[in-house]
Amino acid sequence: MTEFLLGYLPVLILLGIALALSIAFLLIPAIVAPKDPDTEKLSTYECGFNAFDDSRMKFDVQFYLVAILFIIFDLEVAFLFPYAVSAGHLGTYAWAVVMIFLFELGMGLVYAWKKGALDWN
Repeated sequence: MTEFLLGYLPVLILLGIALALSIAFLLIPAIVAPKDPDTEKLSTYECGFNAFDDSRMKFDVQFYLVAILFIIFDLEVAFLFPYAVSAGHLGTYAWAVVMIFLFELGMGLVYAWKKGALDWN
């Protein structure tokens, strides 16, 4: 039983180090940081302009559209990493599947470009 528990000792050591670092990263700035922030630092700032007066006013959707497109293409490209790691062991079929995937990804980019989703007005 002790051999079984000793197998988890590295995990417990790693957990202890992570916990100690987390607490240190929270406490050290609270002790060292200056305590007198000015009004400019406390003001709300988002996307390069000041905060809105009313939360119900009209807002350009272009910010959200670009963010969603970035997330979509970023996640799709993340699917290529497992293929790149094992590309030497895979055959022609896997290569063809990845090429179809890249073609579909490229067609999605062309579609978004033609629709004007990437144009910044």
